[in-house]
Amino acid sequence: MQAETMQSAEIGIIGGSGLYTMEALENPQELQIDTPWGTPSDRILTGSVDGTRVAFLARHGRNHSLLPAEVPYRANIYALKKLGVRYLLSFSAVGSLKEEIEPLHMVVPDQYIDFTRQRPNTFFGQGVVAHVSLAQPTCPTLGELLAQAVETLPAEESVTLHRGGTYLCMEGPQFSTLAESRFYRSLDASVIGMTNMPEARLAREAQIAYASLAMVTDYDCWHPSEAQVTAELAIRNLMQNASRAQQVAREAIRLITHEQPESAAHQALRQGLVTPLDALSPDLRQQIEVLLG
Repeated sequence: MQAETMQSAEIGIIGGSGLYTMEALENPQELQIDTPWGTPSDRILTGSVDGTRVAFLARHGRNHSLLPAEVPYRANIYALKKLGVRYLLSFSAVGSLKEEIEPLHMVVPDQYIDFTRQRPNTFFGQGVVAHVSLAQPTCPTLGELLAQAVETLPAEESVTLHRGGTYLCMEGPQFSTLAESRFYRSLDASVIGMTNMPEARLAREAQIAYASLAMVTDYDCWHPSEAQVTAELAIRNLMQNASRAQQVAREAIRLITHEQPESAAHQALRQGLVTPLDALSPDLRQQIEVLLG
């Protein structure tokens, strides 16, 4: 089904491990959207949350069938852009690289270190050149609204929130060696995960404001007195935060709808595109015009 026949959605939600649907989504409709980079991780669910149009996508598929390196990041971001998404909230499970960031805490990172190796990380090449700025890879205003949404959790659901910090993205799918974990800590990274890159890069190229909520499940393997991370441990702790994540997403949607913040991301490609549009083939020009919105 083509996105052009669907109602648009300015707000997108990408759910990571443990977040495979959105409970508050009213009148959901499943869309299979084709892109020049294939199909997204799963059908995109569109609907309304308290009157606001929202698009939801399960990053790993609703049955969690995709490794981090297998996620079709370009197709995911391009499909959301075709639906009109301008604000994108990412929810992810992470390990902590700092003593004070404990399991079940939440972090709104504002920086990234990218240690992925096998993932296509740009929409450009093959005749189109663009260089967007990634000095501030997340949108500060969107990140602040996301943090405010966490802080509105009721007392019985409240969590410790860390504003800012660096998310180190590793390739996976294995967890870190002890030597790697210690090395990552030496870089002053705050948390470690496997999925926010190249997602954040591509969102910036698509002129989408991006912010991530990192939900801490473990201490990776560096902590001398805590259990080393396993998939079972990570998922068990993540599920404790799953209902909180649903509430945070709903409140963040409300705040974004009210604020409608402008973001530097919304002009990033216009400032970074080098190749003139009139020099492109019709197909390439159409692709770039989608990204430009």
